[in-house]
Amino acid sequence: MESNNRSPLKVFVVDESTLVRDRLAMHIGPNGAARIVGEAEDVETALKGIEDTDAEAVILDLRLIDSNGMDLLHALRDRTDPIVTIVLTNYASPVFREASVIAGADYFFDKTTEFDLAMETIARLAREKFDGA
Repeated sequence: MESNNRSPLKVFVVDESTLVRDRLAMHIGPNGAARIVGEAEDVETALKGIEDTDAEAVILDLRLIDSNGMDLLHALRDRTDPIVTIVLTNYASPVFREASVIAGADYFFDKTTEFDLAMETIARLAREKFDGA
């Protein structure tokens, strides 16, 4: 019996800004290869939501409501189930970039100058999931 693994890439968004979350929702999912399965503004809600939705990728900002994205990166790095972590932030200095990678980020993008590149990366990850199905 062959299983159908051609389900969309499940993306969870963690950002304190409703505007950013709305903008991401407009870009992720229209072609059906990826879809947003949940959103959060803080680490605790994010970790519960990621677990509950079985998300395969997380887009996160370094600035969150009650903490910072570094805490979330550390928590996700220690998971037994692998998850793709994508930092999308306005705090894009080399220091934050290096710290994010050390903390476990798979990708790091500047919201101002690399938003489109981040969306292309999500689309590529979704295509790779489909192709590998």
